[in-house]
Amino acid sequence: MAINELRSITTFIKAAELGSLRKAAQDLGISPQAASKALAQLESHLDARLFHRTTRVMSLTDAGQRLLEDVQPAVLSMQRALLNARTAKDEFAGPLRIAGPRTTFQPLLWRLVEEFCEIHPGIQPDVLLEDRVGNWVEDRVDVGFRLGASPHEGVIARRLFPLQMVICGAPSYFAQHGAPQTLAALAQHRCSAFRHPGTGKVVPWHVKLGEQTVDQPVVPAICSNDELFELQAVLAGKALGQLAGVTAAPYIRTGQLIPILLDHMPDFASYFVYFGSKTSQPARTRAFIDLAVQRLANNSDYVLSTEELVLSSSAGKTKSKV
Repeated sequence: MAINELRSITTFIKAAELGSLRKAAQDLGISPQAASKALAQLESHLDARLFHRTTRVMSLTDAGQRLLEDVQPAVLSMQRALLNARTAKDEFAGPLRIAGPRTTFQPLLWRLVEEFCEIHPGIQPDVLLEDRVGNWVEDRVDVGFRLGASPHEGVIARRLFPLQMVICGAPSYFAQHGAPQTLAALAQHRCSAFRHPGTGKVVPWHVKLGEQTVDQPVVPAICSNDELFELQAVLAGKALGQLAGVTAAPYIRTGQLIPILLDHMPDFASYFVYFGSKTSQPARTRAFIDLAVQRLANNSDYVLSTEELVLSSSAGKTKSKV
């Protein structure tokens, strides 16, 4: 006969504590019949009588007393472990594993993590930054950020803000080389290119032609697998670059970079925050997701408006050679 050992032992312990099988059943939320069956199965399984029974009293036999002494500490320890696991889900403390792209997103993520840890000092952030799309389960990710929705089944994605890819240059570059008026004219200019750190391949520029986004290969005068290095080269006037809007925005707003070829700026991707089932999320994970959405979703700090781009481009034309 199959036996549910956990239920049988739990029933046995509770009956020994209360001195009544009926009271044990009531305390465990099961019927008296189920409690009696569980205890009978345990005695049959052990081939030993565990209780002396009368119509009003039940007391442990020697075998029952030895079993109680052996199993009670282990069962209590297990119950404490289950309770701790249940309550830890609602604590604002402990590890929080976060994954995100190294390129473009690193400064944003640091500000987010810093603010969250100031609010909840008990949080232990474990941040994994890389441009590859990792495995949600193997990497044990609580919250992730990436371009485009997550490819993993069962993962929920929420859009934060669009990725703008802005072709731009420094005023000093345009003063020396002029500004290209067409995509074809880029071939006559010094351009920077980004080498993908995961694949090692040079990433083509992405441009808009009509309603489509197409690749625009460039012959790189400067090539790097680090976005900040590329940014410095463009700021120094050594090359034109196609930079993520979130990276270029503060420099465009201060006039240190000038956007060009705005009709060809693509709109093909967005940043997303992604996470697992809402019902099983620890409270700290839910709170971090809420903060991320509050701080990043459609935040104008990270997205240049059409008016800003046009104004900056027009101002830059006066510094360009025709």
